[in-house]
Amino acid sequence: MTGNALNVWAVAMAEQHGRDMLSGLLPAAFSTGSFLGGLLYGRRTWPTSTTRQLLIGAAAFLAGWLPLLALPGPHAATAAVVLPGAFLTVVVACAYVTTDALTPTGRTSEAYAWLILSIGAGQAAGTALAGRLADHSLISAALPAAGAAFTLAILLLARPGHAPAERGQHHRTRMPVPHAPEQIPQLPVLPTSLRRPVYGCCR
Repeated sequence: MTGNALNVWAVAMAEQHGRDMLSGLLPAAFSTGSFLGGLLYGRRTWPTSTTRQLLIGAAAFLAGWLPLLALPGPHAATAAVVLPGAFLTVVVACAYVTTDALTPTGRTSEAYAWLILSIGAGQAAGTALAGRLADHSLISAALPAAGAAFTLAILLLARPGHAPAERGQHHRTRMPVPHAPEQIPQLPVLPTSLRRPVYGCCR
């Protein structure tokens, strides 16, 4: 929702300030922040759980959109959208890892499909709302923050009672290890010198 709302808001900013370049410059700045945030996030191993990283990233993503409520000018707006872009990659990456960790064996594809569906539905809703409210400067600028706040609220409500385990260790059924067959004790073999021939019962 936030990304598509930003695209519509960028077009509104370009029309308001008479600078067509803003319609592409603002989304480009947002994407640049996402690229840089992904590089920084992927360069190190974070000590907290993936669930906590997801919540922190979502909260920072929301905070990054708040400066737009002051209706900044073109230059300030271009610089402001870099910060939420930096945390977008963190949110998406942690969402995929958390989905994988919480999904039972054999249902990973289905879980990813639902995740992608929810992202697509949010983008469609953001575009529709932003298009309807493009003439209202403050509301249009607040839509990305509203989308981020909605995402954070959903995550807080759906937060599990425990952090997901490492990848491949949660909800994975441990197959029972088959026991080795019992060994049949063997009778001792008599030496050849002690063996006696067996004769028939009738002669």
